Amino acid sequence: MAPLIRECEQRDQPFVLIHTGQHYSDSLDSVFFDQLELPTPDYHLGVGSASHGEQTGTMVIQIEEVLLEVEPSVVFVQGDTNSVLASAIAGSKLDCELAHVEAGLRSFDRDMPEETNRVVADHVSDYLFAPTEQSREYLLDEGRPEEDIYVTGNTVVDALYQNRELAREKSDVFAELDMVNEEYFLMTAHRAENVDDEGRFRELLSGVAKAAETHGATVIYPIHPRARNQLDEFAIDVSERIRLTEPQEYLDFLRLEADANLILTDSGGVQEEACVLRVPCVTLRDNTERPETLDVGANRLSGTAPESIQEEARRMLSKPTEWANPFGDGKAAAEMLDIVAKQPQQVKQ
Repeated sequence: MAPLIRECEQRDQPFVLIHTGQHYSDSLDSVFFDQLELPTPDYHLGVGSASHGEQTGTMVIQIEEVLLEVEPSVVFVQGDTNSVLASAIAGSKLDCELAHVEAGLRSFDRDMPEETNRVVADHVSDYLFAPTEQSREYLLDEGRPEEDIYVTGNTVVDALYQNRELAREKSDVFAELDMVNEEYFLMTAHRAENVDDEGRFRELLSGVAKAAETHGATVIYPIHPRARNQLDEFAIDVSERIRLTEPQEYLDFLRLEADANLILTDSGGVQEEACVLRVPCVTLRDNTERPETLDVGANRLSGTAPESIQEEARRMLSKPTEWANPFGDGKAAAEMLDIVAKQPQQVKQ
């Protein structure tokens, strides 16, 4: 959302920033505001961790209270988190309009809570900002009106373009990790279906370690608090090939992404960032809501079977990286605000 916030500031467009506090540790929260020089949120709900139902329900109540106080014309939500689901539910029942950024992403796996969140948001939103033509087609297939859908690219690209050079100038992550001209893979793994299942988590770590050993690389794994808890819970010994670090600040993580030989991830956003940065990617899942990365050859699905991870890593490392970027030109935020500004505001009955 940072590019949208910056675009509002540049246009002197009044806006209110609501931070739910779904990410509640400093390494996943306040650091982004500090590093990206974003304004302090007008509202910080401090929701924190809980079950899906409790967390979402608490946010619906608190977000509705804020929206009733602020009376915004348009509420922007981005992605597929519980924060998005709660904001969509609250906003759709009030007299504001709802704009969903990253509309139309689909994994077609309803076991993923994120799939439920993004589908619900798409079906109650007034503006559907689809990053690609494929996303637009998914929305049309589900009966969403064509006039509500706008293919704008993704603000993820805006953010990468705005911050890539800043990361090279400001990040000291390689010195901090004592890495000099070192071959490395970057890994993220945090999704419940991977880290909450002991068998899958063990397989995933084994496959990544073996792939790294084959290619003489170290794996940098900035470990999410959820995943670290599960390592302890399952008493998993991590291979020496995998180097666990604390979650990285945004600019540091961007620098690690940009210079990696290979990225292995179960994150949707990281798949997209790897594609834009032209870094080979292997997705440690059986499906993806970014099929465009597969279509252009930037990404492969491996699941968590060790042999599959090793094979897909080999394939991606042997391929050229001159694929096309399907996610836009880095001007998505400006286009979204232009679209909203041109449309007459509709009062819901």
